This record gives sequence, C-alpha cells and structure tokens, in this order.
Amino acid sequence: MMNLPEASKTATIPEMSKERDPILVVEDVSQIRELLEVTLNFKGYPVVTAGNGQEALEKVAEKRPALIITDILMPKMDGYSLVYRLRKNPDTHDIPIVFLSATYVTPEDKQFAMNLGAVRFLEKPIDTPEFLLTVGEILTNGPETQPRLIDDLSFYQGYRERLEFKLRQKNQQIARIERLLNSMGDTQQPAFRDLLDEAKEHRDQIKSELEEIIRTIQKIEAKH
Repeated sequence: MMNLPEASKTATIPEMSKERDPILVVEDVSQIRELLEVTLNFKGYPVVTAGNGQEALEKVAEKRPALIITDILMPKMDGYSLVYRLRKNPDTHDIPIVFLSATYVTPEDKQFAMNLGAVRFLEKPIDTPEFLLTVGEILTNGPETQPRLIDDLSFYQGYRERLEFKLRQKNQQIARIERLLNSMGDTQQPAFRDLLDEAKEHRDQIKSELEEIIRTIQKIEAKH
C-alpha cells in the first residue's frame, strides 16, 4: 500500500524548478488523488490534479504536463476516453501517460490500455517504490516508443468489449449479493444493502456508457 511520506524520514528532496513542467494526476477519489500528489511533491515534482477526464483536458489546455498519471474508472470522462482524445490531438499526442487501475486489470484491459498509447500500467493499491521508479524513469529517459494512434472504430469496438465484460462482472456481483441478503439475518443486512446499491449504481453507469458507445459505433459504421 502507498503510505504518506513521513516528515521524520531523512530524504534528499530535489529542489523544484519553476520551469519544470508539472505531472498531471487524474483521479476521482479525493483521498487517492491527494496521496499521489503529496507523494510526488515530497520527491520534488510539481503536480496539478483533476477529478476526471474532462477536467484533465482543461488542465492540459492550460499547461502541457510532462507526464499524465490517470485512473481509468471515472465519471464524466474515464481514462480510456481521455487518453484517446489526447492521442488524437497533434499538440498532445506524445505526452507520456501511465494508467492506474484497481478495476480494469485483466490482461485484455491492460492490452487495450497499451494499444491506446500508455507507456506503463500500474495496479492499485500502488507500490510506492515502483510508482516513483516508474515516474523517474519516464521523466529521465522518456517513453521507450512513440505512441501510435488507433482509428475511431477500433477504439470504440475495443472499448465496447471492455464495458461488456465489466457489465457481466457487475451483474454477477449483484446476483451474489442478492443471494447473500436472502440468507442472512436482519442485523447483517444494512451493510450489504449499501454494497448492493453501490453495485447497482456502477452497473447503471456502465450500461449508460455502453449504450452511448454502441450508438457511436453505429454512426461510424453508417458512414462507411
């Protein structure tokens, strides 16, 4: 688990340069976002933050970051959509991007992320030394290869597959919770009812995103 740096620890903190481009951290969970920011600041990196992909695009328009570290599952605009838009823009297509995720962690999820042009993929909870080493390597040596742009149809078809898989997972989770609720006592039910409500909310969000993706695919195919 990533822990907040302790002031009592002895460490050489590099002096921050006003000229250095910042690292952009994109994460909707405020505690994780703040933790990443503090950890990077502690090592001398200037940081700006955003709570979702739409905010991130606005931050990038204000000042080009040296590196973007982004979660995938976020409201308004998720990490996949953010990276796809950045890669399509000639002014931002070469910004190195690291994905962080606790949800999209299957081999297929990771491969889709790399196909979008991510330079690294890290799973949550973050291992602090590995995280800092990854950041240091990218900022010092640059990406190993230049990102390539995938076409619109390939992006949306790949995105659809990822969402359909997540929807199946979420429906299975909901079914398990409902079976459990039917077999437990009244005192145990409130916590699991909260879990059920949260799972249904996530399911509805995935369904909404999936419906939008399907409509987009249909529009693209109609043009060909």
